[in-house]
Amino acid sequence: QVQLVESGGGLVQAGGSLRLSCAASGRIASTYTMAMAWFRQTPGKEREYVSAISWSSSRTDYAASVKGRFTISRDNAKNTVYLQMNSLTPEDTAVYYCAARVSGPGVLISTSGQYPYWGQGTQVTVSS
Repeated sequence: QVQLVESGGGLVQAGGSLRLSCAASGRIASTYTMAMAWFRQTPGKEREYVSAISWSSSRTDYAASVKGRFTISRDNAKNTVYLQMNSLTPEDTAVYYCAARVSGPGVLISTSGQYPYWGQGTQVTVSS
């Protein structure tokens, strides 16, 4: 199947930066092209879309709340997707999840329900 492992979360002051990584492994991840995305969730709230990227990196998308501050990228040779987060605010505090789905190389998916594979999440805490 597909295993996703996130890393890079932590505690940062408002205005600071963090870079999240999500490494994909498994037979499917090494065989097929996959669309990938980042979502986040805080206690008592639904999972929120953050950003998505196609396998070819030709298409990227961002939630309005992070556009201009976050940058998604990927290295297919390493089966890894990244989320560079700048100008962080306390409202960005959440558990960040990586998601993946087998798809065509130019497909971009921003809906959580279309992703069958999920990581365990990494906590991001932004202090004021």
